[in-house]
Amino acid sequence: MCTEREQHRRRSLRLPAFDYSREGAYYVTICVNQRLNLLGEISGEEAKLNEAGMMIRHGWLELPRKFPGVQLDEFIIMPNHFHGIIIISEPDSNNTPIRRTRAGVSLPEIVQWFKTMTTNAYIRGVRDKKWSPFLSRLWQRNYYERIIRDETELSRFREYIVTNPARWGDDEDNVARLG
Repeated sequence: MCTEREQHRRRSLRLPAFDYSREGAYYVTICVNQRLNLLGEISGEEAKLNEAGMMIRHGWLELPRKFPGVQLDEFIIMPNHFHGIIIISEPDSNNTPIRRTRAGVSLPEIVQWFKTMTTNAYIRGVRDKKWSPFLSRLWQRNYYERIIRDETELSRFREYIVTNPARWGDDEDNVARLG
């Protein structure tokens, strides 16, 4: 039987021995809590962002200003989740994204800042612009990440991101497909 402390401990999805501040490319997926479609809709094979989705886009594009050494690659904002590629490098370095030295800022710090800032902005949108409210939190507690190991993987993730709206009807994050 688990103790109360063990029951409430969240299981981390991160690799325990990996330094997420190492230079490299990282693929991330962040989901809206309870998969609510708060960020827009899919029309044909295109993501159409609402005002909240545009705010999420702005928050994503702010990451390089907040974190020197962070570069953004392909990304897509779907109605209830987000996919993007973050490249961490030393500030002002011209190294390839696959180099593996410590850069200073970690992927969890970047994602946490993004989630916090966009949640605060979303709360203001609910209050001031009558956006749809969310339940308890905007984002799910965790997020999915993948360390991109080479250029082949980088190309594969770019393709997945770009073509994501075309697969929306079959997407496991699309709760409307179930009923």
